[in-house]
Amino acid sequence: MEYNTNREQISIREYGRNIQKMIEYCMSLEDKEQRTLTAYAIVKVMSQMNSQASKELDADHKFWDHLHIISGFNLDIEAPYPTPERDVVSKKPERMGYNNNKMNYPHYGKNIEKVISAVVDMDEEDQKEAVILAIANYLKKSYLNWNRDSVNDETILKHLDKLSDGKLELEEGATLISTSEALSNPRKQKNIINKKVSNFKYSKKRKRK
Repeated sequence: MEYNTNREQISIREYGRNIQKMIEYCMSLEDKEQRTLTAYAIVKVMSQMNSQASKELDADHKFWDHLHIISGFNLDIEAPYPTPERDVVSKKPERMGYNNNKMNYPHYGKNIEKVISAVVDMDEEDQKEAVILAIANYLKKSYLNWNRDSVNDETILKHLDKLSDGKLELEEGATLISTSEALSNPRKQKNIINKKVSNFKYSKKRKRK
């Protein structure tokens, strides 16, 4: 009995050993025209085995490249595409560097820092105040999702101050959502936050009158 551990290693596992044997047989043929016809038949089988991959762009080119790779780049045939270069195929991808952008509070995420940066440059004061309140409520919600313990509003406001470099602060009279509201289901949270922002904007209008 022949065990897989004693057999030649499969070049591309997704095609299995049978395809590899077919390609080895193709290489053993002395007539180039016969090798070419056999190679076309093998590529057709490869595409049938990978029906999903056959729908991709340049799928046919990919199968021919795999044919050459499995053959060890030793298959002399009239292929529709040039033989891929061994060095290019075996070349390891360049190492990707880590993102070194330091975040003051990772649990809030990078996007909120971008939002805060954009709000700092807003000119419309009434709208800006409402957005700052919405951001502060979002920070409280995110904090509690990360740490289920209660958090006081002073901590959230300190974080807002730090994230905005001291350029954003809540107006007097603005209140944040409670801990229980922040931990409620997302749809309810959205309604609560929208209601608090609307009430705050309405109270600001009444004070101006």
